[in-house]
Amino acid sequence: MKTLRDVSIGKTVRVIKVHGEGALRRRIMDMGITRGVEIYVRKVAPLGDPIEVMVRGYELSLRKVDAEMVEVE
Repeated sequence: MKTLRDVSIGKTVRVIKVHGEGALRRRIMDMGITRGVEIYVRKVAPLGDPIEVMVRGYELSLRKVDAEMVEVE
């Protein structure tokens, strides 16, 4: 399983599934990360956390823990 955390800078991927339960899963989905949406990885902070991505035309920063919950292809 490949997650958003594993994606290299400059790559575009498509979301297969958002894992997790309850409020945490809902928070990720409320940010616009849902099944089928394309995500472009813009940059990663020097220490690897957070990850900056483009989703639905806007920039979003995600913690590594949250990025691991997003399965991509």
